[in-house]
Amino acid sequence: MEDDRSPQVSEKKVFGRLIEFITLHFLRLNIANKLMLGFSSLLALLVIISVYALINLNRLNAINTSILQTDLPVILASEKMIDLIFAEELYARRYMVFRTSDMLNIFLQKKQVFEHQLNRIKSVPEKRNFPVVKIALLHNQYTNLLQEGTKSAKAPSSSMSKEFEDKIKAHQDNFIATIKAMAADAQQDQNEKTAMTADIGIFAFKAAKVLCALGLILALAAATIITRNISGAIKKLRFATEMISKGEFDHKPDIRNKDELGDLAKAFVTMAGQLKHLEEMNLDTSPLTKLPGGTTIENVMNKRISAKAQIAFCLMDIDNFKAYNDHYGYARGNEIIQATADIISKAAADHGSEDDFIGHIGGDDYVVITAPENYSNICEAVVESFDKTIPDFYDTKDRKRGHITGENRQGKKTSFPLATISIAVVTNEKRKFLNHIQFGEAAAEIKEKAKSEAGSLFLVDQRKDKRGTKKNRKVITIKNRKPGNRKKASKGK
Repeated sequence: MEDDRSPQVSEKKVFGRLIEFITLHFLRLNIANKLMLGFSSLLALLVIISVYALINLNRLNAINTSILQTDLPVILASEKMIDLIFAEELYARRYMVFRTSDMLNIFLQKKQVFEHQLNRIKSVPEKRNFPVVKIALLHNQYTNLLQEGTKSAKAPSSSMSKEFEDKIKAHQDNFIATIKAMAADAQQDQNEKTAMTADIGIFAFKAAKVLCALGLILALAAATIITRNISGAIKKLRFATEMISKGEFDHKPDIRNKDELGDLAKAFVTMAGQLKHLEEMNLDTSPLTKLPGGTTIENVMNKRISAKAQIAFCLMDIDNFKAYNDHYGYARGNEIIQATADIISKAAADHGSEDDFIGHIGGDDYVVITAPENYSNICEAVVESFDKTIPDFYDTKDRKRGHITGENRQGKKTSFPLATISIAVVTNEKRKFLNHIQFGEAAAEIKEKAKSEAGSLFLVDQRKDKRGTKKNRKVITIKNRKPGNRKKASKGK
């Protein structure tokens, strides 16, 4: 039983591999080639049917030509030659009776007509074993016997002798039998060819029906396979579109085609990924500033750290913003939030590069991710523009006085200077192995140091190890717009 099964298993494996091979090559074809494949199979079948029909028509034509040019001429000539044999005898006897030259001439004419019919048989296209030589010899003997009979007659009205007539009769019977045998052979050949044409016609008709049925099945199979392959891919793309419209950006259409639809599916997956990214960014975007938030900032930092890029992480915070918000209300506070976002965006556009990233963590905290060679110009531009622009958001009397009054976090009334901006800068120029969390922690620490100083300024972390020591954590460079313009009042949120 195992010996019997093993060949069957091997045949199934070979058949399965063949089907897989054909399927893979079919899927690699583009749509135009798939359609051409379907039409080519039909065209090939049409050619086969046409060639087969032409071959059979040619055979039928050859058979009919053979009948018309060989068999029928031989049969008709044979019949005429038999008639001529009797006619020659008739005019020979009349010549013996009347002894006129007219009768003799007619006799000779019949002889020539017989020879003409014999030449027709000789000239047929098919060179078959017709006894033309024997017939010609018998005819000469026959005419010679008739002429001897006419000469042996003693008087014009006398008849041939009984012995001579028997001799003529015997020769005539032999002569006619030979011609009839030739005609019978031609007639038999004609009958065989006629039967052959009937068989060819019947077989050709049956074969044409089979080929047409096969063509119909092949056409339906090709149309079904190609249509299902194309329409199936389109349905999967349509379903994937519906899934994406519902927010299922991770859905991937299972399309194995290597054609235009396969390329479209790949582009579709790429587009879905981009839409997912945009959706995440949109969900993480501040509705006020339209800048991406914490999740996007984290992703950008991780990508640049993974790429081992040189990074300058700039954390920006508005000082005394809470006091402004409490004093003027949230609506005017939102105006400062928006204005600060515009200031930062313009500074990055003017002094940074296309790869710079601007984010809004929330409230009055912003982030700029740039290259180390760009942060200084960007931060200086932000500080300068902020100090020129933001005072205009205060009332005239408060702006002239240089501060507003309000309650601190302990509930005591105090004065708060005009809003300034503190910027903490952390780079990986000296600290190569920072992750995004360490960047944030270092920036938060530097920001607290910056906020303890008066006025708008930016501080740069100069530490060289990952965490730093208590001593070198305070080794920072303090830069601002103009050192003489620092505010002396206390700062707080």
